[in-house]
Order: sequence, then C-alpha cells, then structure tokens
Amino acid sequence: MDSGMVPDARMAVKRSADIFGKCFKFHKAKMLMSQGLYPYFRTIESAQDPEIVMNGRRMIMIGSNNYLGLTNHPKVKEAAIEAIKKYGTGCAGSRFLNGTLDIHVALEEKLARFMRKDAALVFSTGFQVNLGVISALVGKDDVVVIDKMDHASIIDGCRLSFGEIRKYRHNDMGDLERVLKENEDRDKLIVVDGVFSMEGDIVPLPDVLRLSRRYSGRLMVDDAHGIGVLGKTGRGTAEHFGLEADVDLIMGTYSKSLASIGGFIAGSEDVIHYIKHSARSLIFSASPPPASVASVSAAIDIIENEPERREQLWKNTRKMLNGFRSLGFKTGASETPIIPVIVGDDEKAFTMAMMLQKEGVFVNVAVTPAVPTGMALIRTSYMATHTDEHLDIVLSAFEKIGKRLGLIA
Repeated sequence: MDSGMVPDARMAVKRSADIFGKCFKFHKAKMLMSQGLYPYFRTIESAQDPEIVMNGRRMIMIGSNNYLGLTNHPKVKEAAIEAIKKYGTGCAGSRFLNGTLDIHVALEEKLARFMRKDAALVFSTGFQVNLGVISALVGKDDVVVIDKMDHASIIDGCRLSFGEIRKYRHNDMGDLERVLKENEDRDKLIVVDGVFSMEGDIVPLPDVLRLSRRYSGRLMVDDAHGIGVLGKTGRGTAEHFGLEADVDLIMGTYSKSLASIGGFIAGSEDVIHYIKHSARSLIFSASPPPASVASVSAAIDIIENEPERREQLWKNTRKMLNGFRSLGFKTGASETPIIPVIVGDDEKAFTMAMMLQKEGVFVNVAVTPAVPTGMALIRTSYMATHTDEHLDIVLSAFEKIGKRLGLIA
C-alpha cells in the first residue's frame, strides 16, 4: 500500500465526521426563503399592540400572546422604568448567590397569594421553570407522565431528568389511565399544559386529577396560556375548574398575559423550598432583571383591578371562533383565544401565511414536527385590545385567501 495514501484517507475520515456536516446539509429554511415563503424571525418595529409596524408597514397582529394587551400598558412600562432607576438593568448573578433583590421576594409573595398557594419561586424564563422543576423532582427510579402535545420545554425538562418518560395520547383519559396503571408502584409526576399552545384546547383537568389521585401521582400544570385568561378572576386553568387547592404545582410564564419575560412555579412550602435548592436552571442562571420583575407585579395588579379586559378578550374570542367556523374553516377543538386554522399541507400553510401578510395580517405558522403530519395550521391568537374593526378585517382577509387556496367554498 502506498504510504502516501494514508494522510488523504485520514483527511477523508475527518471531513465525513465533521460535527458541522448537518449544518451544511440544512437547506429547508433557505429553500423557503428563496420562494418567499419563510414566516419566521420577521422583524417588528413597534410594540406588541393589535397593530404593529413591520418593514415600515402597519399590520394587524394576531400572532401575539399578549392576551390582555398589557405589554404596552402605561402602568406596566412605568413600573419597569422605576425599577431600572432604583436597581439598574441587571443583577449580575444568580438568585442563589448575589442576584436576589427585595423585589424578587416581594413578587414571589404576590404570586403565591395570586395563585392561592403557600409559596412561589421566580425563574428567568418560563422554559427554565420546566427544565428546572421537572429535572429536580424526577429521579432515576421515577416516571414522568406527559401529554403527547405538551410544550417543548416540558419535554426537554423530562429529558434532563433521570426518570423514565411516558407519553399518553392527547387529552385521552383512557390512555392516561393505562400508562398510570402500568406504573402504579412507582413515584410519578404528571405534567400537563392547562391550555395547549397550538390547539387552543383546555386539559380535562378534573379527570386528570382524579386519575392522578387514584394512582398516587403528583400533578403539575403548565398554565402559561391559562393565567390571565381562564378562571373567574384570571388565575388560570385550576380556577376555571375550581381545583386550585388540589393541583400540586402550577407553572406560569410572564411572556403572555403578564407582559414581560420570566416564569414561576407555585406550590407547597416544602416542595418549593426543595426546588429552590435543586433546580439547576435557577441556581446556575442569572437572576430575572429588575424591569421584568416590576412589570409582572404591575400586570398582576391590573389583572385583579380590571376584569373588563378579560371579559373583552372572551368577547373577541367568541367573535373569531364563530367567524372562522361560519366561513367553513376547521379550528379543531379550540375553546380559548388561541384559534388554529387547520390547513393540512405544510407548504400550503406557508403560502397562506405569506398571502395573509400581503393583506396586512400577521399570523404564525405551525408545521411538523410542532404539529402532527398533515395537520399544518395557521395559529391565530387574540388580545383584549383588538377592536371589532380589526377582527372584521382579519375575517375578510381569511375569507379571501381561504377561497383562493381552496380551503373554503
């Protein structure tokens, strides 16, 4: 064998083993860009109001989770400004060490009262709440049981744990019972979304709780899209069903109704104390900045003092659900301000989003693997601050584009 061949062979092996190989082969997004069908990372030049500015053009926003319209509320903005004046822009460390301010503690106390739990703990993002809480509680001999349509942060929190992950069919209580029965003698944490972020349907919480208790499991509800929206006073899915005292842990995020960024977990004193000293995403991550913390506190006050915002949100929700369905669109099992318009084909969903954008309507697109194959959808969501005029324009645009694409007659 020619020794001169050895270096070349080694180089060939090296090239084929390049960790960046997958990057060089990733063409899907660039293909969509070249076709003018890329609906992600669009740059917005204004606040998340019912109307936004994108590329210098005003558009109606129905792709935001700003359900109560608080991200641009004067009281919320003023609270953030005052916090920056007093505390500066950041905490320069983790909650565990030097990053706990008195306003963090005050917010935790307010959140515990608001959620009617013993204690609460704030994190820097909602995603980090699920990563930290699930991985802290679920050990190597335990099992974590989740709905197949749970949020990605729940799935990733499960992956970071050392426990076994078991999934059940979406909102299928028979399948949940099957999984629980198979793991009857093991320590179990059941984690569900309160409101599912793509489908817009609500977990059948009484049934989940009943099965959880029957098979000696503990129940955690991710209420990112429920807080501020569901319940008589906006306290979320557990309040909606009258089960606040029964759900073991409630997770919330600030990036929806609470008008900021961050998240929290609320539950019993002992469990929160344990998480506080075990959740790696809390201990090893920088503390939530003062402006964010103050914004959330102000948002909670508004939720409690201005129930008419939630009432208007539901009025808008009913108008749009009835409007889409009367036009002939498929909206699945949605019963919340998250209303999916099911398109089916991925490419058709991308096309529809861009056609709506040309009509001045900003929507989001969900395709596989975010939704099951053949169930691509246009995800729409609504704010208390949308007017009837905004919503009529949206319905008119959907009717026009839906007929062009053959989705409705």
